[in-house]
Amino acid sequence: MKINKGLFTSQTDEWETPQHVFDKLNEEFNFTLDVCATEENAKCKQYFTKETDGLLQQWTPNRCFMNPPYGRQIKEWIKKAYCASQFGALVVCLIPARTDTRWWHRFVMESSEIRFIKGRLKFGKSKQGAPFPSCIVIFKPDPSNTPNCKSVQF
Repeated sequence: MKINKGLFTSQTDEWETPQHVFDKLNEEFNFTLDVCATEENAKCKQYFTKETDGLLQQWTPNRCFMNPPYGRQIKEWIKKAYCASQFGALVVCLIPARTDTRWWHRFVMESSEIRFIKGRLKFGKSKQGAPFPSCIVIFKPDPSNTPNCKSVQF
């Protein structure tokens, strides 16, 4: 059995969204913006790339899809998703289910819904499942509860 070593190393923190996962979510949420994309894998007509840096962009009033880089910066993406929802954006995130992290407890546990995915996803063109469980986290708009997101700490 040939093992894709890229799945078990930090060669990349980008995991291309399986098309069938996006399609199913898009049926339900009708996305208008992919906040973490490349030119090659963008799932929406409107998208942000590494160069346009979605963390610095306005997400409201869009219906956002987010499959962020899974490295150390993931906490900033989750915080941005949470804060954007407080200002009126819908943000649906495909993320690793890292329930032992501070960012999970600070932000994901404040989400509207968490959907755990049974089994391991096969990202991109991989023939093997990821070495981690995944989930869908949904941050629904809640403008009535607007925090000062710049001061939110982990």
